[in-house]
Amino acid sequence: MGRSQIFPSNHCLLLLLLAELSCAQYEHWPYPEPAPQVFQPPQRAPNVPKIQLRLAGQKRKHNEGRVEVFYGGEWGTVCDDDFSIHAAHVVCRELGYLEAVSWLPGSKYGKGEGEGGLEQGIGFFQIPIIPGFSLIDASFPLVSRPQNMNIQVEDIRIRAILATYRKRVPVTEGYVEVKDEGSWKQICDKHWTMKNSRVVCGMFGFPSERKFNTNVYKMFASRRKQHYWPYSMECSGSEAHISSCRLGSPAGHNSSCAGGVPAVVSCVPGRAFAPGGHGGFRKAFRQEQPLVRLKGGANTGEGRVEVLKNGEWGTVCDDNWNLVSASVVCRELGFGSAREAIAGARLGQGERHSGTWMGKHRVGPDRRQRSPGLHWNEGRGRAAFRWVYGLCVPQLRLSGGRTPYEGRVEVLAERNGTLRWGTVCSHNWGTVEAMVVCRQLGLGFASHAFQETWYWHGDVSADDVVMSGVKCSGTEMSLSHCRHDGAHVSCPRGGGRFGAGVSCSETAPDLVLNAELVEQTAYLEDRPMFLLQCALEENCLASSAHNTSLTSGYRRLLRFSSQIHNNGQSDFRPKNGRHAWVWHDCHRHYHSMEVFTHYDLLNLNGTKVAEGHKASFCLEDTECEADVQKQYECANFGEQGITVGCWDVYRHDIDCQWIDITDVPPGDYLFQVVINPNYEVAESDYSNNVMKCRSRYDGQRIWMYNCHIGGSFSEETEQKFDHFRGLTNNNVSAR
Repeated sequence: MGRSQIFPSNHCLLLLLLAELSCAQYEHWPYPEPAPQVFQPPQRAPNVPKIQLRLAGQKRKHNEGRVEVFYGGEWGTVCDDDFSIHAAHVVCRELGYLEAVSWLPGSKYGKGEGEGGLEQGIGFFQIPIIPGFSLIDASFPLVSRPQNMNIQVEDIRIRAILATYRKRVPVTEGYVEVKDEGSWKQICDKHWTMKNSRVVCGMFGFPSERKFNTNVYKMFASRRKQHYWPYSMECSGSEAHISSCRLGSPAGHNSSCAGGVPAVVSCVPGRAFAPGGHGGFRKAFRQEQPLVRLKGGANTGEGRVEVLKNGEWGTVCDDNWNLVSASVVCRELGFGSAREAIAGARLGQGERHSGTWMGKHRVGPDRRQRSPGLHWNEGRGRAAFRWVYGLCVPQLRLSGGRTPYEGRVEVLAERNGTLRWGTVCSHNWGTVEAMVVCRQLGLGFASHAFQETWYWHGDVSADDVVMSGVKCSGTEMSLSHCRHDGAHVSCPRGGGRFGAGVSCSETAPDLVLNAELVEQTAYLEDRPMFLLQCALEENCLASSAHNTSLTSGYRRLLRFSSQIHNNGQSDFRPKNGRHAWVWHDCHRHYHSMEVFTHYDLLNLNGTKVAEGHKASFCLEDTECEADVQKQYECANFGEQGITVGCWDVYRHDIDCQWIDITDVPPGDYLFQVVINPNYEVAESDYSNNVMKCRSRYDGQRIWMYNCHIGGSFSEETEQKFDHFRGLTNNNVSAR
């Protein structure tokens, strides 16, 4: 094939079975700094050649990929015959990681261009564990390279030099420094480019780089002696991590940087936060018409990628989805490089009606390229990602819990001129507020919100209430961004045992109603009153039903079927256990949630003209996807819930599956269904819990059309649909 083979093996299936692995990186990169470690030089068996390694291919993380070896001036792959996790550990440690997480045969990361087998030598290395990453040269001929081009870098940072940037958090401009052998060193700017700056800025969570005043930095550099790192880097600008850049040969001028100065980067903060006039950060601009968004993620900068096309949101197929393409999306959203490109719908499937915008093409770092031939593709994997860097937020902690994911919420607040920890008043504390706490702490989603925390023994000195009146919308990044009382704190029951508490989970369910089925099954029925006694008892009829004759009267009911899918990451379970379910004797069943859905008919001004509700008397797996097993069944007082990948069906012909429109005059209306309306159960996304339809009622027949899930259309399309900006009130109008 014109490629040399390394340590030839006559029984290797060349290019078909390649060793591929994923390495465990240092968990706290890039900060806090790792504890000082003593590094021992590598010990190598006599007469064993030195081997240069890299992780290549279509990677989803920078610490995974196809193992390739540099030999004879070219890169070749590694045969997986006799390859094991022990060999994978050696490879990862040689590359500067702690150990291997796993390894795979086959070509998950694509087929390499070279041939290779590795039967000898790989087990003879004793490599020190270094908490950093490797920079591997792939561009210089062997003769001009140093003896060991697997240069271990412990850390990298942007160090603020100018007083203006020293006061800002996070730092956006300064020297680029690498930590080498325990000391920080500058990088000579002789071969430094704006593409290098782009990669560094991306690593620290900034979407782009910008120019700066070079004269000022030359003046600072002349005032003190610098300690330069002896290598240069060459980046293309599309790398998600600087370890993917090429490493330049160590020449003598790099150590002294004759005629040069330390390399400087100046980064542009993203849309979430931009420099404010008071040294802090403020909310920045928002696009009037965003083209890409994230859904289903627990934290800021994490989620399922959805793209707007023709006024409707759709997901992205995960074919060829990797760190490079994920980083393009990250930067488009105002973040830096992607930390992980997630495939297989791990952050939820997306809405059922939405298609997948599928484009097998590369997107360059400097412009968004349009791919011809995009088309809908149902049932494939969905692309998602996680942003590389976090944001600074006010201090918050959980105290007294059995695990780090639960406890009493405590806030560091200023009282009487001093900072001290205190509790949050639990009055009106609910799931939405708990979701913000879990998001701020990076603990995922809220699973429960607690108004009593006496069973968690928190810090006694933090019993006093320092925050009250908290009311969140659910989209806030910090609890301090929620509406709350100012300097005057008021809490009826006090703090201590009544302090607000939360428990968090890395996953959450996500319920979505099948809008198309509602549109197809809607019809009117005039039902005799004597058949509606149980429904009247459970408040499923309009208030005027109490004055309707039981023998000759009837009610006009708008009936329809509901098919509710769980597209999330965990099962949907009722908030209360079976011991707290309420028995309803008339229908002879238990209610695990008194209000599971709201059904509303609104006029075009947004005022309710009729309403209904549905208790969850039976949450179960009616049907599931082919590879999913049913878990919940209501028969025989069984457990209730909806499994991930399953759906529950409320048929049109069961009690309370309707809206009583007996008193509604003919006209044009909006029909609305809201699932889990009181947020009793935490979900990853509440925006898709609402379904809306346009409807026309002529007094005898009703038409439903344009039914869709909340958030599935663009804002412009949604506004045209509604003709109003939200409900004017939450009351049923007089009849």
